[in-house]
Amino acid sequence: MNTNLGNHISQQFNNELEDIRNRVLLMGGLVEQQLTDAIRSLLENDQELAEKVIENDKEVNDYEVGIDEECTTILARRQPAASDLRLVITVIKTIADLERIGDESKRIARMVLNIGDRSYDPKRVQMIRHLCEYSQAMLHDVLDAFARMDTEASYKIYINDRNVDKEYEGVTRQTITYMMEDPRSIPWVLNLMWVARALERIGDRATNIAEYIIFFVKGKDVRHTGPEGIEKTIKE
Repeated sequence: MNTNLGNHISQQFNNELEDIRNRVLLMGGLVEQQLTDAIRSLLENDQELAEKVIENDKEVNDYEVGIDEECTTILARRQPAASDLRLVITVIKTIADLERIGDESKRIARMVLNIGDRSYDPKRVQMIRHLCEYSQAMLHDVLDAFARMDTEASYKIYINDRNVDKEYEGVTRQTITYMMEDPRSIPWVLNLMWVARALERIGDRATNIAEYIIFFVKGKDVRHTGPEGIEKTIKE
């Protein structure tokens, strides 16, 4: 996809735009590792790794602040228009969602610490494995789509969010059944429900980023237009 970067009279402006894109990808890589570590800490009951996820959240926040400041400087100094302006807007919105994905990863890590060794049940944790895999895949795919500004891949991510929603509904039903059958499991299962909710929200955030990519490439806001509207926009 031709993002029209590198076509400005000012080489410095070219460098600034390329830099913010690259920094988003660096931030995305960090957030992806945070999610991977948070899920691993859950599946393996690794509380030391969970603590590491919580500690590293500050680095994610620092990325957001730094990139946001750079975008503000570009807006003030360069007064970009057309695709350049859309790129800066896309970056600002994307880093906000990446930061929130980082927050959800930290929330998962905190749930791992809340569950603790005594109440950890490896068999029940496994029921959330597919939801973990779906959420990880969506984040990975949307970062890849951002790197290539790929609208087709973005559309697939939007559609795949349905899998996350269905899996989340299934997990919710299972956890409610567990609590009804064994009231003693309620505190532990509630933590697992909060983890499932965090994973479902990560899917939503990845979908948001996919919509921003389409906005940048096509110049049209596709939020709330549904799959038919997005597909039509991509083909235009």
